[in-house]
Amino acid sequence: MMSNPTVVIGAGPIGLAAASHLLERGIDTVVLEAGPSAATSIREWSHVQLFSNWRSVVDGASVRRLEATGWTSPDLSGFPTGGELISEYLEPLAATLSDEIWFGHRVTAISRDGLDKVVTRGRESVPFLLRIDTPTGPRELKADRVIDASGTWSSPNPMGSSGLPAHGEAELSEHIAYGMPDVLGRFRSRYSNRRVLVVGAGHSAAGVLLDLAELTADAPETAATWAIRRPDASKVYGGLADDELEERGKIGAELEARVSAGTVQLITGFRVSDLKDTSDGIEVTGVGPDGTSTETVVVDEIIAATGQRPDARFTRELRLDVDPWLEAPRALAPLIDPNEHSCGTVPPHGVDELSHPEPGFYTVGIKSYGRAPTFLLATGYEQVRSVAAAIAGDWESARNVELCLPETGACGVADPLTEESACC
Repeated sequence: MMSNPTVVIGAGPIGLAAASHLLERGIDTVVLEAGPSAATSIREWSHVQLFSNWRSVVDGASVRRLEATGWTSPDLSGFPTGGELISEYLEPLAATLSDEIWFGHRVTAISRDGLDKVVTRGRESVPFLLRIDTPTGPRELKADRVIDASGTWSSPNPMGSSGLPAHGEAELSEHIAYGMPDVLGRFRSRYSNRRVLVVGAGHSAAGVLLDLAELTADAPETAATWAIRRPDASKVYGGLADDELEERGKIGAELEARVSAGTVQLITGFRVSDLKDTSDGIEVTGVGPDGTSTETVVVDEIIAATGQRPDARFTRELRLDVDPWLEAPRALAPLIDPNEHSCGTVPPHGVDELSHPEPGFYTVGIKSYGRAPTFLLATGYEQVRSVAAAIAGDWESARNVELCLPETGACGVADPLTEESACC
């Protein structure tokens, strides 16, 4: 007899969608969110316009829940910013889930109540035990099932080319921003008339570079340098006019034009190895593709748009079957491997690919993609629809997975010894 709630970890778009689907099926649900509000991670890139239009970034069960409150849908053909996604969709959705969401509750560990990872007998009949840091101190919560939609934003990849931090990266962290800082808004003064190095070959890097190029109109001494490991930037420019996500194609085309005009200085074949504080600025040394030649650039600030990776620390005591290189659920990994797939070639998948040997535990959303950079919100919405159906015992619906994704040449992993993928 199941007597404990299903716990969803994370109140981002996928976590909120999971809760909507679970509640629609009458399943007792608790959402644990580490931050003070919904979509904490998206708030860090609220200035960024999404590549997908509204129609592709809202979830069916969530929309039905909102419409019951009299919510007015935005124009589904428009392209929201992260901030608009929050204010026009996620915040109203979170308000309908106010009884289910516990803000300021960070999950620090999960196990089975009274059993460690080694014990098999009776495991499936024992509830999960979650340890949580809360505003009033630590507590524990039992759950019959757990859906991990905690994302990867808070676990950025380091800048070093081998998947390890560059020498000096930790010591110079006050001059390094990870992800997509708001160059034209909140952090304008930090980057105005400064020499800025952007490391990374994804669309996050592209967006930051275009913002820096725009900043030069008011701050002409701003100098943007772009370092990638690839021998050229053609993969970063992506599908251009052929990209089915038109807005994404525009970014690639605009960045190519900025590089051609010299507004953005491109350094190819640059594998970051060392950072050193000097009287003239931060000296960044990169090793060439041959592993011996070096090149140095001196800058004032660094933006590492090098992607993210999953944080598996709080699930260590669970029996998870994770792919050894993507860190995604093993059954899902070959379907999303960026060595083989782009965003649009990922096949539909659901509960069977998101499950683990630990019964009742599911990894969903961008965390389910591990280190693969090809995740789209529409994928996550279909994932949680399938998982919720399975939890409700509706296996026909759970396994009837349908998904139509846009095609492009922009997403995928680089050739060996070049650069991480452009993200979607």
